[in-house]
Amino acid sequence: MELLNFFFFSSVITSHFNSLQFVHHLISRVYAFPSYFHFFCRGSCDQCHRAKEFDVTTSRNRNYPDEKDIDIIATYSDASGHIQLARLKMRDLSDSWVWENPSNAKTEQQNYSQEGMESLQTDTRFEDNLKHSADEHNPEEGFARTPHSSSLMTPVKIKRRMMRLERRKARAAELSQQNKETDNRIEKNPNSDSTVKLMRDQIIMAKAYSNIAKSKNKTALYEALVKHSRDSKLAIGDANSDAELQTGALNWAKAMGHILSVAKDRLYDCILVARKLRVMLQSTENRVNLQKKRSASLIQLAAKTVPRPLHCLPLQLAADYYLQGYHKKGNLGKEKIEDPSLFHYAIFSDNVLAASVVVNSTVQNANEPEKHVFHIVTDKLNFPSMRMWFLINPPSKATIEVQNIDDFKWLNSSYCSVLRQLESARIKEYYFKANHPSSLSAGSDNLKYRNPKYLSMLNHLRFYLPEVYPKLNKILFLDDDIVVQKDLTPLWSIDLKGMVIGAVETCKESFHRFDKYLNFSNPLISSNFSPDACGWAFGMNMFDLKEWKKRNITGIYHRWQDLNEDRTLWKLGTLPPGLITFYKLTYPLDRGWHVLGLGYDPTLNLTEIENAAVVHYNGNYKPWLNLAVSKYKSFWSKYVMFDNPYLQVCNLSE
Repeated sequence: MELLNFFFFSSVITSHFNSLQFVHHLISRVYAFPSYFHFFCRGSCDQCHRAKEFDVTTSRNRNYPDEKDIDIIATYSDASGHIQLARLKMRDLSDSWVWENPSNAKTEQQNYSQEGMESLQTDTRFEDNLKHSADEHNPEEGFARTPHSSSLMTPVKIKRRMMRLERRKARAAELSQQNKETDNRIEKNPNSDSTVKLMRDQIIMAKAYSNIAKSKNKTALYEALVKHSRDSKLAIGDANSDAELQTGALNWAKAMGHILSVAKDRLYDCILVARKLRVMLQSTENRVNLQKKRSASLIQLAAKTVPRPLHCLPLQLAADYYLQGYHKKGNLGKEKIEDPSLFHYAIFSDNVLAASVVVNSTVQNANEPEKHVFHIVTDKLNFPSMRMWFLINPPSKATIEVQNIDDFKWLNSSYCSVLRQLESARIKEYYFKANHPSSLSAGSDNLKYRNPKYLSMLNHLRFYLPEVYPKLNKILFLDDDIVVQKDLTPLWSIDLKGMVIGAVETCKESFHRFDKYLNFSNPLISSNFSPDACGWAFGMNMFDLKEWKKRNITGIYHRWQDLNEDRTLWKLGTLPPGLITFYKLTYPLDRGWHVLGLGYDPTLNLTEIENAAVVHYNGNYKPWLNLAVSKYKSFWSKYVMFDNPYLQVCNLSE
């Protein structure tokens, strides 16, 4: 039995206690005055049995029932100066008592401070020592020593250390299992991109740490980070999913993770890393904005460029139009052209293929195609090819009239504001000389408004419908980038309630309202219009030509065009002057009649598109261009006559 003797100076005791009272007081005050006591091991003493029955507390016995008990002898001086002994059990001590080796008393504080810095390897060796001690049942080895510290520990600390080691082992096993499960998921799910994203994130962090390492002259770490970044980039390549990664990419990701861990231990400075990442973010944003401008400029350029097959088609048609004598033939169905009881359509286009799709889709979905009359107006250059196409490919039972805009002698600069402005030196300077961009990114906005459609009178002819068709009462205007999917004759029976135009509104929350199109900083605009007024779309519009004439709509249009000669009220185009001209004269049609956005928005609801009466490819991604959104192209291409000889000669195919 190992005994523990207590030595202390009698000067500490200032009051008289009998032996049992004093031991009780001693035990209760050890925690408060630990420096007064000194412990060391000694053999048993036969003179201590009178204190055997002393019992202070049984808490230690309850907490550690399997722990081997130890007899403890307390030696003290009474009031008369005689040496007295008291005996108690280890279970009577509180958890705050500390086991101390006399030889280590001087280094106690140093050893305790070292305990918190011991590594996981030290903990493992310490655990082995504990197990060996338990096997030998040697209490002297219960003094908890580490290979790097001679500090002695209480049984409670030993227990806690063991519990920490067990938790670490359990966590390591858990992480290992998660790693295996991740590998299995990657193998089972070829569409997963978790590893690709992880490796890209690692490259970003490696770039940040490599710059910090370079600034702190950590050459070896800098070179390691650069090397691992290069390897990760090669492993990723053009991959968008984990299945596309090179073999061994996961190992490279693990290696990168290790070097990043080392970099974090050596270089991590929250403020410095945050500053570096902020600089990288700003630099990336600048590059993204530059690329957006370049992309917008190139898209505008591609949108206004005529593809070779589309250029080939009108040339072939025009050549045969004159060679085969079709220019001598007159229009068929003249009696229907001015009959107000029929269903009349206005299509203004210089694109033969696009106009053919509009006519074909309308006729194929019409309940009574023989009652439909199409009025197509084109320019002088495309008139032969447009007329040739519909002479050799007449739609079933429907009537087609093709006109040349140059034959409208009333449409001249003295009457038309747009023509007068196009002849002015200021407009010519704007379009053809001044403000020419020096780079793609600088000229994206200007290039947009230099699109030929903004200069073409075909685009502005919609504001002269009563002059073009003086004998009609109603007419449905169709753009050449639309596709008709249902019978449109019910539109003629809609009561516009005294309004001039029927259109589908496009405003949603704060989008597509007047302030998007007009300059409300100009008092002419702000005093006459509401910025929150709902916008609408050209493309499929029903016009009441009687109300048009009554309200002098063309005169309103001319007035505002004259006021905008310096382009301060709005930029170019036909929608802004349309919103102004038909302000408070627009009847809202049901949205199901006209679904827009197929020329710019790839996220539209396909069910809405399929159920729409008319779908509109407004935007730059026209269905006849390579830019077209692929999932929308089939709605247009099914009305193209790909078996036509002219289309085959010009290599026009699906």
